[in-house]
Amino acid sequence: MKCSLGLTYGSDKMKPVMGIRREDKNEWERRVPLSPDHARELTGQGIEVLVQPSKIRVFEDSEYSGAGAVVQEDLSSCNVVFGVKEFPISIFKNNQAYMFFSHTIKGQSYNMPMLQTLLDKNCTLMDYEKITNDKNFRLVFFGNYAGLAGMMETLHTYGKRMVHEGIQNPLAGFKRPLDYPSLDAAKADLEIIGKIIETEGLPEELGPVVVGFAGYGNVSRGAQEILDILPTVEIKPEDLANFMETGQWDRHKVYKVIFYEKDMVVPVDSSNEFELQDYFKNPVKYKGVFSQYLDKLSMLVNCIYWTPDYPILVTKDWLKNNWTGESKLKVIGDITCDIEGSIECTLTSTEPGKPVFVYLAEADEMVYGIEGNGPIIMAVDTLPSELPRESSTYFGNQLMPFVAAMARTDYSVDFEALELPPEIKKSVISHKGNLMPDFKYISEFL
Repeated sequence: MKCSLGLTYGSDKMKPVMGIRREDKNEWERRVPLSPDHARELTGQGIEVLVQPSKIRVFEDSEYSGAGAVVQEDLSSCNVVFGVKEFPISIFKNNQAYMFFSHTIKGQSYNMPMLQTLLDKNCTLMDYEKITNDKNFRLVFFGNYAGLAGMMETLHTYGKRMVHEGIQNPLAGFKRPLDYPSLDAAKADLEIIGKIIETEGLPEELGPVVVGFAGYGNVSRGAQEILDILPTVEIKPEDLANFMETGQWDRHKVYKVIFYEKDMVVPVDSSNEFELQDYFKNPVKYKGVFSQYLDKLSMLVNCIYWTPDYPILVTKDWLKNNWTGESKLKVIGDITCDIEGSIECTLTSTEPGKPVFVYLAEADEMVYGIEGNGPIIMAVDTLPSELPRESSTYFGNQLMPFVAAMARTDYSVDFEALELPPEIKKSVISHKGNLMPDFKYISEFL
């Protein structure tokens, strides 16, 4: 069988060849789609693995070469090349196949030139985000690690902000995820902080420390996994107002609230009842009511999927009219990170080097850091990169069942004849110069 690059598979002449590209979107992106252990397993299956050298990748070049991979710059002989973030346009070779998070399926304008280049060069583009099972559930993702790192960043930021406001607290000693040698080390540190809260309590000035979670999927579960290391008590959204009014809270506890769709929106027509599937299909028939909770939360962690059709959770108007220096809400951990989206004051995404900014509601402006008259927004859009070793291993474990078949596939044939696993075939956005049927809609953005 011959591939699009002329290599003959199934013979003694040539092994199937796959590549792993180094990440270069920014200095903080240290993740990989496949670890050295995965490379060792693939070479044992008769697949040649080429890996571009990198000085910042969490796994050393020597770890890959020790696993049987070949470390070299040139990936042009590869049948398929894997990465994490978007590739520079200069990388693409005629007729080659690529798998990465392309950020094109919403018609993102900043990546349309990249997609057009892939089409012009007759490349095959596959996107991890679209690898799904027969129930349309995603199979390969970093989502829970975004939640883990996002909650750690949020707790760290809250602790530092309260010290800035003159309130010493146990969370002030909790570091950022990238400052720990491992996730286990961070969890161990948080366990110690949890014991301090249990025995000595949080400062009275903080009132009840209440963490709200918008959403309940993989990202939210990852974030809750971190918070639940502390002595945590859950409150239902409908009980939150009464809980705050009665003052019957324990400063040796941290409280959490999980918000579902039914808590965040109501039908525009008050004679109708909330119905989840109707909301998914017809979001314009619903209006947001999330603002009723905002003055009761110390931290908000946003983990929802959002498009402009859905109501906004935190509006600029609400912050302008309601937030003061005395407000309880100090930090919004916007893990979803839609720019001016569900958290309208997320004016930009941030990177690990400058992870947070203060939103100045009166001026509709931002200033990096934790100082300023407004809530702090944590909007790092590459959060799993702050836990690079664990998140890469987890991600690769999910991807591995498909990799060998992808490396052996002949991408020169028409789409219908591609011998890819069905889960992977659904992820093919472009092939041989054309958008695939499920992605034809993107053409209007090109």
